Amino acid sequence: MSRKTKNGTTPVDRNRMTERLKASPAYRIAYKDIDFLNTGELRPVRLQLELLKPETTFIEQKIDSTIVVFGATRIVERKQAALRVAELKEAIRAHPRSAILKNDLAIANRVLAKSRYYDEAREFARLVSLDSQRQKGRKKREYVIVTGGGPGIMEAANRGAFDVNAKSIGLNITLQTEQEPNPYITPELCLQFHYFALRKMHFMLRAKAMVAFPGGFGTLDELFEALTLAQTLKVRSLPIILFGEEYWKRLIDWDYLVSEGTIDAEDLKLFVYADNARDAWNYIKYFFRTVENGNGNSTYMAGFDSQQLQPADLSSRFASVISPLLSGRRKAKSKKL
Repeated sequence: MSRKTKNGTTPVDRNRMTERLKASPAYRIAYKDIDFLNTGELRPVRLQLELLKPETTFIEQKIDSTIVVFGATRIVERKQAALRVAELKEAIRAHPRSAILKNDLAIANRVLAKSRYYDEAREFARLVSLDSQRQKGRKKREYVIVTGGGPGIMEAANRGAFDVNAKSIGLNITLQTEQEPNPYITPELCLQFHYFALRKMHFMLRAKAMVAFPGGFGTLDELFEALTLAQTLKVRSLPIILFGEEYWKRLIDWDYLVSEGTIDAEDLKLFVYADNARDAWNYIKYFFRTVENGNGNSTYMAGFDSQQLQPADLSSRFASVISPLLSGRRKAKSKKL
């Protein structure tokens, strides 16, 4: 039973009442109130934060340009893919009539065959990073490898940069099935997004090239985003390389799109195919030395002036597409996304 004062009122416990006020959600400082920041009304602020945090990070880390690498999370290095095949063969020996296991084995064998792309992605990132980040005297980092931060091809690309002690970026995304960042990303450049839209923007803001390895929906999503931006001249003309010609030609009938009138024949010059890492990197170097201003003194390729790369430095099959591609490339002025 509470004690009362002489006038019949209950005494006030000032300290207790003050603590109750301070514990109220309304008392929280707005920018520290996670519940408030997660409300629907604050979505514009959250979008702005996901734009600004990576941007300030890249400025602090002196990231001036990037090369985007995409591909399947399910394409892993050979020993891991071979282990999956061996496990399925063992399971089939125990259940020889299982149609599901036989189908899984057929898929696993195809994934094993594609494990070479893991090696090529790793080698591509290694070559790029050696050329672009190991040169002394550079104040800014050019052609930094950026991936979606996950396993498979993305891991391989980050790993290639890691192999030569170079920095690389991972733009992770929160998913229903939680994605762990691969361990080869540079820690200070390992970012996480909630909004796909802002993640897409940061992939393209500094991109000087995009390399798409065989992949699924996510890879196709990013590829067609880049192709659309290039087609509509929303970004500066950039090399888009489809790695694995056989895979991409079987997956997408580009000529059918042209014949149906849904794209122009000119649009087929927006991308090229490559089948080995050195060809892909040489093409990017040659592209910027030639396309930017036509005199071999590209701002973006200043560090490579001494190499005097020529079409002959590319494989014969790859070189055959260079000249008509560059002569027919539409000139796009730089536009801000």
